[in-house]
Amino acid sequence: METNVKSVELKDLWRQYKRDGDPRARERLVVAYSPLVKYVAGRMASGLPAHVEEADLISYGLGGLITAIERFELEREIKFETYAITRIKGAIIDELRSLDWVPRSVRARARAIEQANTRLEHKLQRAPTDEEMAHELAMSVSDFQDALLQISNSTVAALDELWTVSDASGDQVSLLDTLRDPAAPDPAQVMDAIDLKDRIADAIARLPEREKLVVALYYYENLTLREIGEVLGVTESRVSQLHTKAVLRLRGRMSDENFTD
Repeated sequence: METNVKSVELKDLWRQYKRDGDPRARERLVVAYSPLVKYVAGRMASGLPAHVEEADLISYGLGGLITAIERFELEREIKFETYAITRIKGAIIDELRSLDWVPRSVRARARAIEQANTRLEHKLQRAPTDEEMAHELAMSVSDFQDALLQISNSTVAALDELWTVSDASGDQVSLLDTLRDPAAPDPAQVMDAIDLKDRIADAIARLPEREKLVVALYYYENLTLREIGEVLGVTESRVSQLHTKAVLRLRGRMSDENFTD
């Protein structure tokens, strides 16, 4: 993601802000990295209901960018863009949650699908089909797929929630942010983060092939649902259903593992 400032000038701005606390340098950093906010807001807006304005998401995300600039440590061996995108996304998600715009019925349906999937996976020792899920939920296959679309349109955090944790201030941060400098103490936190990432990777590996491919293309290749549909030769709504099923399966598995640990 390109910024509006040359890399040499950015380094000077970072030094001015972190060394001297120069508020003008901070403002220029915010302007320089503002394209990140638009990028994240645009991607998130594509999966939200039409009444959610992209301009509002940009406004919410700007606070996350400012927080990222204030908290970023130059000596850490990660790109600022990587760190900032997580903060921006978290700020948008927190604001949307505070508005509580997702209907209770949709939340309840999502929980019911997660629980049904977990029950069937234990019983069948494999990922259940749409037909088996529909039967377990006492609904038709078409109603089940419609429910997936409703949940997809109301899902804000999706898979990102699985690999975020709370820091000391209560903010939701990426596991990447929990990895300390090699000289820092408390290696237990690093081991916990590695263990969680391994568990997520194992849960993804057990997904049906098409759902695994959707997860890989969406979260690792940064393709949109429409672009994934073109790759797979299916409609965008079908990709949305596959994505939602994958997320609900993963949530159910992670919840089940946490319960049995």
